[in-house]
Amino acid sequence: MKRLLALLMVTAAALTWAAESPPETTAIISNVTVVDGTGAPARKGAVRIAGNRIVAVGDLLPEKNEIIIDGGGKVLAPGFIDTHSHHDADIAESRDMVAVTSQGVTTIIVGQDGKSPSPLADFYTKIDESPIAVNIGSYSGHNTLREQGMNAARRAATDEEVARMSQLLEEDLAAGAFGLSTGLVYETGNFSTPAEVLALAKVSASHGGRYISHIRNEGFELMPALQEVIEIGRQTGMPVHVSHLKIAAKRLWGTSDKVLTLLNDARASGVDITADVYPYTYWQSTMRVMFPHQDYSDRKGLAFMLMESTPPDGLHFVKYAPDPTVVGETLAEIAKERGGHPVDVYLDLMKKVIDYENAHPDEERVEAIVGKSMHEDDIIRFMTWEHSNICSDGMSLGHPRGHGTFPRVLGHYVREKKVMTLEQAVHKMTGLAAKHLGITDRGTLAPGSAADLVLFDPETIMDRATLEKPTTLSSGIEKVWVNGKLVFQERRTTGVRPGVIVRAAKGAGS
Repeated sequence: MKRLLALLMVTAAALTWAAESPPETTAIISNVTVVDGTGAPARKGAVRIAGNRIVAVGDLLPEKNEIIIDGGGKVLAPGFIDTHSHHDADIAESRDMVAVTSQGVTTIIVGQDGKSPSPLADFYTKIDESPIAVNIGSYSGHNTLREQGMNAARRAATDEEVARMSQLLEEDLAAGAFGLSTGLVYETGNFSTPAEVLALAKVSASHGGRYISHIRNEGFELMPALQEVIEIGRQTGMPVHVSHLKIAAKRLWGTSDKVLTLLNDARASGVDITADVYPYTYWQSTMRVMFPHQDYSDRKGLAFMLMESTPPDGLHFVKYAPDPTVVGETLAEIAKERGGHPVDVYLDLMKKVIDYENAHPDEERVEAIVGKSMHEDDIIRFMTWEHSNICSDGMSLGHPRGHGTFPRVLGHYVREKKVMTLEQAVHKMTGLAAKHLGITDRGTLAPGSAADLVLFDPETIMDRATLEKPTTLSSGIEKVWVNGKLVFQERRTTGVRPGVIVRAAKGAGS
C-alpha cells in the first residue's frame, strides 16, 4: 500500500510539474529505454527536461529537488511528427487533439493535397490565441491559391492569374508556410499545366520553401506523375516530396522496385526527392477521384476505375450528406439494395452530390469514400525505403489511419512482421520526418531539442481503429509530452494545450 501511495504521489507530482511548472523547474524521466530518433541503437538511460527543452540524455542521476518520473522500463522516444496530416479539420471539435496525441504524435503538418488554411497568417494568429495540444505547421495549398486567384476555374491559369497566385503564395511563405503543396488529382489542380505548377514552385524555392505533391496519378500514369515532381526538383533545386507514395492500380502491383529505381536515379542526379507513406492498403478521398478525366458523367472512365483500381466491394462510403443512410456501406451493397449496376448507382450518387453542393455552397466535406487499391508488399517496399518517412494522411473522419497510423507501424510492421527495427521505425517518425521538413529542433532526443516525447510499451503498442470503428484509440501509448507538458496519459487527454506554431528553417535540405 505504501508503495502504491508513493507511486500515485510521484504521478501526481509529475502531472503538476508538466502542466504548471516554471521554466527553471527540471524533471528527469528515468528507467527508460532511449530510442533517440537518429536510428542509433536503443540504450538504457534517462532524459532530463527543463521547461520546454531537453537538457540532458544518458546515464543520469536525479538532482536535488528534481521531479522524478519513472518510465517503468518502457521506450522513450521523440514525439512523432506527422508530415502529412488533415487533423486541422478536427480542431473545432477537439483542441485536445486526442486522435493525434493518442498515437504519440506531437507535431502535425497540414495544408496538404493543395488545400490549406487561408490566409495562413490569420490561421496562425487563431492558434496562437487559442493553442491546441500539439504543434502545428502548414504548407500553402495550390488548389486554395486557385480558389482565390482564379475563382477555382476548371482550366489552366493565365499569366495574370499565376502572378496573382504567386503573390498569395508569398504571403503564406512570409507567415511561415513550409512551401507549396499540390493536389493534382483534385479540382481544380487537375486542370493546371505543369508550367503553372513549376512557376509557383519557383516562387516557393526563391523564398527557401519546399514542394510536396499529391501527384496527378497514382495508378497507370504513376511514373510520368513522379517525373513531374522530379523535374520540379531539378529545375528549382529545392527539396521535393511525394505525398503518401503508393501504387493504386492492380496491374502495376509488384512494380515498387521500378518506382524506387526512378526515385533513386533522380537522387543520384542531384534531385533531393523524398516521400511519405501510410501503413494501409486503402485510401480515403473524394468521390471525384474515381473519374480519371474529371468528367463526372464519364461512365466508361468510372467503369475502368472500378475494374482496375478499386472494386465496388472495396469502396466504402464514410460521409454522404445527400443521404447519410448509405454511410458505412460499400458501393456493391448499395447497388444490390437498389437493384442497379454499380457504375450506374455511383453516377447517380455523384450527381446528387453535385446538386447538393450547388444548393449548399458553404458546406464543406459533403462526401468521402475509402477505397482498397494497394498491395501490402508494395507498401512495405515504400515504407522501408531509406528516404521515406511515416505519415497518417489522416483526420477523425472515416479512415482508421486518423487514429491508428503510428502505433500500427510499431505494432504490426515492427513487432509482428519485423520489416523494420524499432530504431528504424522511430527514426522514420521523428528524426527523418523532421529532416524532410527542415525542422532542426524537434525529432531527436538531444540537449537543446524541444521536449516533445512519447513513452510507449513496445510489447503492447498496436492500432485498434477499424473501418467499422475508426475512432478507437490505440494501445501501448503510456504518456505524451509536448513542449515539456504532459498532454496524454492513461488513454486520455490531460486537457493541457501547449502546442506552438512550427516553421521550417528556410533553405534546410533533406
